[in-house]
Amino acid sequence: MKKTVNMVIRHIFLAFLAFVWLIPIVWLLATSFSSYKGINTMHFFPTEWSLDNYMQLFFRPDTVANFPAWFRNSMIIGVFSCIISTMFVLMVAYSMSCMRFNGRKAVMSFAIILGMFPGVLSMIAVYFVMKLIGLSNSLVGLIVIYSAGSGLGYLICKGFFDTIPVSLRESAKLEGANELIIFSKIVIPLSKPIIVYTVINSFLAPWMDFVMAKLMIRSKDPGDWTVAMGLFNLVQRTLVGDYFSVFCAGGIIVAIPISVLFVVMQRFYVEGITGGAVKG
Repeated sequence: MKKTVNMVIRHIFLAFLAFVWLIPIVWLLATSFSSYKGINTMHFFPTEWSLDNYMQLFFRPDTVANFPAWFRNSMIIGVFSCIISTMFVLMVAYSMSCMRFNGRKAVMSFAIILGMFPGVLSMIAVYFVMKLIGLSNSLVGLIVIYSAGSGLGYLICKGFFDTIPVSLRESAKLEGANELIIFSKIVIPLSKPIIVYTVINSFLAPWMDFVMAKLMIRSKDPGDWTVAMGLFNLVQRTLVGDYFSVFCAGGIIVAIPISVLFVVMQRFYVEGITGGAVKG
């Protein structure tokens, strides 16, 4: 009886937390369908419903809210950064897990220590380096920034590779396979969960980042901005009264790709995290 009561209390508590966490999301969704453009603090739900905010986002872009261009820029950065970062992470993880070379442990320790430092500490230096080589204020520069240091996040992927039986690689070597063949034909096909995990994380960082994008993109033309930069601009004091509902609609649209990606790949995502936690 006591066990049942404790379980009921835990579930009620979790349901309450879920309710509290969902309130802002529900309010954001409801406001995005409001016919009132500003912030309505008098009612939780709109008094008049409308699809005009979504129509404005996609079919009536202006000099302030150019959402199609923002979405395109963010998608380009996210997709290319995701592809390059995933390749870097997988290759670094394979070399650290399956290959033996002088200085391997020292390199791993250095990478872990380096990853502990906040990336914000190097932002100014990164900006001046990119400006020196002519890649500031460009999508290519952001792709390079998001991808260049991605190999440092190899640790979870390495833990998953450690669980793959060594006998498979040794058998392939006896048959004359080199490291590239072993990596592409044996290790990668067995690593779908960790690949999905790496892909999701590699896409999330550039898709949701604001600070680095704001630092790098200096253009005053809204068509050159990312989604994060554009939506942030809509809640400036001079614009929030006319664009807040549009901002809410943009927030809902931005969340859709990530939500779909998580729902479709949830099983592999969980397997990747738990598999990578078996060994360090």
